[in-house]
Amino acid sequence: MRNDIQPYERSFTSKEASEIAGIATPTVRKYGQILERNGYEFLKEGDRRIFVQSDIDALIALRDTDNPLDDTAKVLADAQKERLKGTNTTDISPVDTYHQLPSDPDQLKEILSYLANEVAASREMSAAVMNEMNQLKTQFTRLKQDHHDLSSNISNSAQKTQRKIDQLSEQQKSQYETMIEEEREKNEYLQSEIQKLREEQQRQWRSQEDYNKRLEEAIQRPKDKWDWLLSLFRK
Repeated sequence: MRNDIQPYERSFTSKEASEIAGIATPTVRKYGQILERNGYEFLKEGDRRIFVQSDIDALIALRDTDNPLDDTAKVLADAQKERLKGTNTTDISPVDTYHQLPSDPDQLKEILSYLANEVAASREMSAAVMNEMNQLKTQFTRLKQDHHDLSSNISNSAQKTQRKIDQLSEQQKSQYETMIEEEREKNEYLQSEIQKLREEQQRQWRSQEDYNKRLEEAIQRPKDKWDWLLSLFRK
């Protein structure tokens, strides 16, 4: 049974707790279930949880932990149990101060004025605290948005860099393939020219061999000098 609640301590709904802790309302219900599963106690109205500041602190601890949620919830539940053990559960009857009140109306008016000022100051302080909490929540939301924007920019920059690398790689690959194709065409052209030169050389060799052969035959069979000379130019 919860006995650590201070007199006149303010309570919050799940929606209010979610706004103060900076988490979504479904997440508040999720964290509440995790805390209860590990032995944490909430004030309840029926099945609805009622939150006080210490419960909101527990939600924030779960929000900010880097450890498994159940491990952190177990630590929070154990801490709550230790806190409840040290809380005095004996009901203390209030001292009857009625007869101690001054009978002078001016003194009563002064006391009531003092109490009214204290209540007003307390309300003003509460409003200031709530305003600071709202400002902190706004700043936290902005920081989260800035972090998201920074992460998005880094991701977009990395994607652009990768696309540029891919484009350069594709260009280099295309240039390399073009160079290979040009070299292959040059090689084929050179091979063709070499083959033509070889064929032309072979024709010249055959022609020279025919000429030498006719010359040799003409020398071996001397005839009329004109026939001999003419035979040199036959065919």
